[in-house]
Amino acid sequence: MNILIAASECTPYIKTGGLADVAGALAKYLKKQNHDVRVIMPKYRAIDGIKYNLQTLPYRLSVRVGAETEDFRLKYTKTPEGIEIYFVENMRYFNRPGIYGDKHGDYGDNRERFIFFSRAVLESLKAIMFRPDVIHCHDWQTGLIPAYLKTVYSNDGFYWDTASVYTIHNIAYQGNFPADTVVMGGFNWEEDFIPAKLEYYNNVNFMKAGISFADTVSTVSPTYAREIMFESGGRGMEVALNARKDEIAGILNGIDYDYWNPETDKALAANYSKYALEGKAKCKKDLQKQAKLHVKADAFLLGCVSRIDGQKGLDMVSDAVRALAGEKDIQFVLLGTGDPYIQGDLEYISSKFHGRFSGNFEFDENLAHKIYAGCDAFLMPSRFEPCGLSQMISLAYGTIPLVNATGGLIDTVFDFDASTEGNGFIFDASRESFADLILRAHNRYTDKSSWKNIMLNAFESNYSWYQSIKQYEALFEGALKKKRRFSLYRV
Repeated sequence: MNILIAASECTPYIKTGGLADVAGALAKYLKKQNHDVRVIMPKYRAIDGIKYNLQTLPYRLSVRVGAETEDFRLKYTKTPEGIEIYFVENMRYFNRPGIYGDKHGDYGDNRERFIFFSRAVLESLKAIMFRPDVIHCHDWQTGLIPAYLKTVYSNDGFYWDTASVYTIHNIAYQGNFPADTVVMGGFNWEEDFIPAKLEYYNNVNFMKAGISFADTVSTVSPTYAREIMFESGGRGMEVALNARKDEIAGILNGIDYDYWNPETDKALAANYSKYALEGKAKCKKDLQKQAKLHVKADAFLLGCVSRIDGQKGLDMVSDAVRALAGEKDIQFVLLGTGDPYIQGDLEYISSKFHGRFSGNFEFDENLAHKIYAGCDAFLMPSRFEPCGLSQMISLAYGTIPLVNATGGLIDTVFDFDASTEGNGFIFDASRESFADLILRAHNRYTDKSSWKNIMLNAFESNYSWYQSIKQYEALFEGALKKKRRFSLYRV
């Protein structure tokens, strides 16, 4: 198949979260299955054109955004795997310090920015003469692309056989804008601004557009696909989702085991595997030194690599540290930035509990690898988590995840106290404190035989992209068949 991945971010070029990891990994593993897969994304200022050898293509293109015409250029590179990556370059919308906003909040013209990007994607494909069987759209920033294919571009022969698949990574971020977005986006008031299409409580919601217009909709774990069908998890999208409830697929994200591999990871003080665990102890000692923790082999070392946010449960981590950092054999190391209030509290705790809590508030990829490898357990008390990648990474490193019972976390982590085949520990944040879960895990840690069994179960966990890619291929094929049936009916 010819597959285009349209996303607002993609590794290694730009990243704010898991969306970028997924876009990059999907492209890589679809290519391995011999699909012609390409990626298109905005050319942000932060993307280093020299580092990635970006070439400017000889096209001068333009699209309408409201009453104005916006010109743009396409830049291009090719990955080592041979994947073609296109970047939409426009100085007005993307030559800025941030991706979606700055320290003051979201950019005030994000509506215009992603109307522009969505239309630019469709014009770019015609310029480079790449006719996709499927356009795979990700999150609200590309939610208008399926809508354009079935409205503004519905009579464009170039796209008659192109299906759209829309994937929800986080339903909390939806792109909700005023009603006059209909005009700004070039849609039709009478035909398109209705509840079955673009209208959402007298606004235009980009995510709802993707859900309503895409040939197929998916999200990033089976449990999250069920959770968002209800008011408690749907964030207002449950009505639109239930209108298509038999068409919502939950496909678990995977991780790249070539990259996240303790046997070959160059960031580690020592490599190790489930068959040779000695190196993990060396990684723990190295991490304790770097994080300025007391170097103690028997200490129960707990790590966290996360955006600092209430959604991620970092306030629960803060409470747990206060409750447990006085325990001489429990240590914490945290890496992340985010919510100023929670981060300020963690910074205070870091200054108070020297040698027992290490707060690191500038992202450091090298340190992230050291935390995954050097810790005994990994903290992930997210209040909701569509999929999560950190728990999968920690499992790959034999570091035991401690998670809340939500979303993709309970699709990948199984409580050891409930089954000897368990690979982690689960709690219910509505009934149990996170500190109690840590103490439960600590009791197992002191039983070295039990802990070794949990570690071996963790190493045996396999969340490779190869499993997920098969499901995506079936999803794409189903969307394409649906589109072709519609095209035959139209003719």
